[in-house]
Amino acid sequence: MVVKTSYAPGTPSWVDLGSSDPVGSAKFYSDLFGWEAEVMPDAGGYTMMSQGGQTVCGIGGLMMEGQPEVWSTYVSVADADATAAAVAAAGGMVLAPPMDVLDVGRMAVFLDDSGAAFSIWQPKTHIGASLVNEPVSLCWNELNSRDVAKSKAFYGAVFGWAGDTADMGGTTYTEWKLGGETIGGMMEMGPQFPAEMPPNWLAYFAVADTDATVAKVTGLGGAVMMPPMDIPPGRFAVVADSDGAAFAVIKLAAAPA
Repeated sequence: MVVKTSYAPGTPSWVDLGSSDPVGSAKFYSDLFGWEAEVMPDAGGYTMMSQGGQTVCGIGGLMMEGQPEVWSTYVSVADADATAAAVAAAGGMVLAPPMDVLDVGRMAVFLDDSGAAFSIWQPKTHIGASLVNEPVSLCWNELNSRDVAKSKAFYGAVFGWAGDTADMGGTTYTEWKLGGETIGGMMEMGPQFPAEMPPNWLAYFAVADTDATVAKVTGLGGAVMMPPMDIPPGRFAVVADSDGAAFAVIKLAAAPA
């Protein structure tokens, strides 16, 4: 087990689930992945999910009326206020302005200039996930975009990301790179995506067996959105939990760096 102790600014570092039923959601994911749940009373009942004593993600209540049940991607930053200004300058929208979260960090929530929601995290005592890239933990963050060129310009301006687009298994796929290192991905939303679905960020969790995990999801009351299939990085599927929040699972073909 490799334990993370820091993230370079501009790197996705955390995901959390906005849920109308945090207790029920914590039970679903504990049953699915074996995560341990710890409710944080000082943080409004926010629940930290961990594996082997290492944090993997969080679960919280919905922040605003009409908010969907969704997994949110957080990007680590050195200065939340400066990033908020950069988002606005690039044409994004501030949903929740920078705010302190006790003594653990400073966060904000935005829409990019195409309507995809994302968050930022300026770490203090909490860096983000201390366990990644191992079953069962976060291993990938992917933007589903309806305008790849526009998304490249926006995230390049805000975080300094470069988008490297290439063929992957017969379809084009973009890797987000920061300082030459791959830190996430982007897929163009084609006809396989419902027309009413807005651009969005998707969290991937590594698993030991994709098919078995998908079967367990449905057994727990979840749904299959995209059945298991093989792609160059591994065997993956897109599923939804029992409240409809989408996420992906993947058995990696090789361990990422």
